[in-house]
Amino acid sequence: MQVGVLTISDAGFEGRREDRSGPLIEVWLREQGHALARRALVPDDALTITRTLLDWADSGEVSAIVTTGGTGFAPRDVTPEATRPVLDREAPGVAERLRRAGEANTRWASTSRGLVGVRGHVVIVNLPGSPGGVRDGLAVLGDMLPHLTALAQGEHPDHRPPEAASPPDTEGAQ
Repeated sequence: MQVGVLTISDAGFEGRREDRSGPLIEVWLREQGHALARRALVPDDALTITRTLLDWADSGEVSAIVTTGGTGFAPRDVTPEATRPVLDREAPGVAERLRRAGEANTRWASTSRGLVGVRGHVVIVNLPGSPGGVRDGLAVLGDMLPHLTALAQGEHPDHRPPEAASPPDTEGAQ
């Protein structure tokens, strides 16, 4: 899977803060066997975010885009607003699952306003900007992102649980 990673942070873009969440996603991609196809750090500017998402999603170079940052309640947190017009279809259940996953680690997980959806054949996921929020989200995306991407690309992945996906072992059966 070819993935774009977009960090959204005024402080990171201006060099006032180190981007720690984007590199976490990069490491996770390598561990999962996925390729980093695109990487950028942009300010919390809706037009810049939207243009970047459109460029990447329509490039044919990525099958998924994972963003980090700009999903909270601060005045400059505009990632969901910049993502929504890019999406053809939203997946609110997946976004809710990402939020629920973080609740075990922080009571603030539900304040993330991140979206998940599809543009064409590309899955787009907004994760929070905090390293902890990213870790929680990636734990959910481990097996889900390849499945969502396969569906978005018109494939028909198996929906059964792993133990039911394989035919039963009949060797030695009478």
